[in-house]
Amino acid sequence: DSEIKEEVKQKYSEIALQDKATNQSSCCGSGCCSTEVYNIMSDDYSALGGYTADADLGLGCGLPTQYALINKGDVVIDLGSGAGNDCFVARNETGETGKVIGIDFTEAMISKARVNAEKLGLHNVEFRIGDIEKMPVTSNAANVVISNCVLNLVPDKDAVFKEIFRVLKPKGHFSISDVVLVGNLPAKLKDDAEMYAGCISGAIQKELYLELIKSNGFKNITVQKEKPVIIPDDILSKYLNEPELAAFKGGQTGIFSVTVYAEKPEETACCAPGCCN
Repeated sequence: DSEIKEEVKQKYSEIALQDKATNQSSCCGSGCCSTEVYNIMSDDYSALGGYTADADLGLGCGLPTQYALINKGDVVIDLGSGAGNDCFVARNETGETGKVIGIDFTEAMISKARVNAEKLGLHNVEFRIGDIEKMPVTSNAANVVISNCVLNLVPDKDAVFKEIFRVLKPKGHFSISDVVLVGNLPAKLKDDAEMYAGCISGAIQKELYLELIKSNGFKNITVQKEKPVIIPDDILSKYLNEPELAAFKGGQTGIFSVTVYAEKPEETACCAPGCCN
């Protein structure tokens, strides 16, 4: 796990210096760029309030802020905040009375996000360096947690969902865009470190992903959006020979971007000793 994290940290330090076009022609900005198509993963943010072009590195796989039901005055935490794109969109929703906290474990991303926040003059948007498996945030702090194409990069996804549950206030909720699988990836894709940093080989089965959310105590779990992720042949051919590529494309394996919503239940209350509901 530590080796995977170090690989991801190194890769995303490099990605912080890349332009958006390069990132959009690859898998989450990894080195496997395509000449066939652009926007392999990312959705178009430009119509959303608070959108900041300098903070958009083209690394997402959805628009979680569009579905996150953020209200004025809310405290919002963004996991894997990158250059701050989702944080600034969330700030547009929370307004001056709210607060947005971005967490990222890549110093280059944190530095870039802080520069962007300073340019915008946003003093209720804060960026903290830290691991989302152990967030630098007190318990019951946030109304909303968002994240965009990040949990697939984390080895211990169960730990992240436990942390999300901890930092959310009772009746708080999350909206997270992520990459999941239906069926098994070829071993050459699954085992490649660059494809892990590219948000593909670190993805888990969709059914298991949703079960992790449920087993950690969340309720009202809803898939708000789902779309297939199509990896171009010129990327896949770097990992698979022709027969393997044909078998992969003709098989039952699917790679999907999903945006998932779930709520933390209201705290239980005891009416009498031994009588809780």
